[in-house]
Amino acid sequence: QVQLVESGGGLVQAGGSLRLSCAASGRTFRWDTMGWFRQAPGKEREFVAAIMWNGRTDYGDSATGRFTIARDNAKNTVYLQMNSLKPDDTAVYYCAAESPYPTVATRYRDWGQGTQVTVSS
Repeated sequence: QVQLVESGGGLVQAGGSLRLSCAASGRTFRWDTMGWFRQAPGKEREFVAAIMWNGRTDYGDSATGRFTIARDNAKNTVYLQMNSLKPDDTAVYYCAAESPYPTVATRYRDWGQGTQVTVSS
């Protein structure tokens, strides 16, 4: 059974940092594109970042310059380091696996349950 389990969310003040983790299990993810998305109340799911099997990365506009995605294939884990957080970053953050289109949520094969990130002003 494929599972993606996010962790590391929480409450942080504006300007602070958080590191999200996504632990994958159930099959080999080494060759997968792994992505992070977020969804705030009343808004559509938004692309945050993706990392391809070869380490190439892609970032959404909101993440560029502040967030960093990384992967540890030995641990089947993907990370999202978030710095300089803003109240607008408040959302549920989701990890996703395997897509031919890294920025398109509907094309991902597997999803985690999400972790809440709340940034206070």
